[in-house]
Amino acid sequence: MTQPSPAVPDWVTRALSTVFDPCCREKGISVVDMGLLRSVAVRDGHARVELLLTSGWCPFAARVVADVETAIRRQPGVETCEVEIVWNEVWTTDRLSPSAARRLRFLPDPVAVPDRDAFVSAHRS
Repeated sequence: MTQPSPAVPDWVTRALSTVFDPCCREKGISVVDMGLLRSVAVRDGHARVELLLTSGWCPFAARVVADVETAIRRQPGVETCEVEIVWNEVWTTDRLSPSAARRLRFLPDPVAVPDRDAFVSAHRS
């Protein structure tokens, strides 16, 4: 998984671990586990958060941005928060945390699985 920048404070990761993309809420996968958090900078009480989206067509983007902003603004020492969607970097499943990848159960390309039945049997829980 691609982790947020080492400059992302632990308190940010903790605060955003309770923020969910509505598509993943029922699976308990936060924006942090989804790998949507790109960077955070805090200066003079102002936080600037950069997020990636799984898709440019995400119907919940406004909701995610608002929830991230609210969670960060609730933190001690933060007076204002700006959340920006980053468009010059593409989100990929490599950004998922190991637990998120397990819960979402992404399948390999069918060409990479010569025996579908054996693959399904080996990965059924």
